[in-house]
Amino acid sequence: MEVKMAQVRYIVHDVEESVSFYTSQLGFELEQQYGPAMAILGKDDLKLWLAGPPASASQPMPDGSEPQPGGWCRIVLTVPELASVVERLRDANVRFRNEIIEGPGGNQILCEDPSGNAIELFEPS
Repeated sequence: MEVKMAQVRYIVHDVEESVSFYTSQLGFELEQQYGPAMAILGKDDLKLWLAGPPASASQPMPDGSEPQPGGWCRIVLTVPELASVVERLRDANVRFRNEIIEGPGGNQILCEDPSGNAIELFEPS
């Protein structure tokens, strides 16, 4: 496995379900999996670490707070023809947080993985 300078870790409810989502819907490749605890996926230069409930990254903090999926931090995936990608994902019952937003640099929309983690799909102008 080639080591990249930085990776993104998402806390997920179910590693198997998340691996299936990212590989079948967003074109990631499974590189390594450690049972239900963790999986490492790759897409282009992005390494995505999925940490399930048994993973060390999911353990409670000293104050008792527990890492949870969701929130507003997100990975950004650049896609061609955003509208057609959104249509395909909607047909696959992927959840979206909003509709396509037009901005000065391009168009974007937020979808969610099965655990509720945000993924921005971005089509540059």
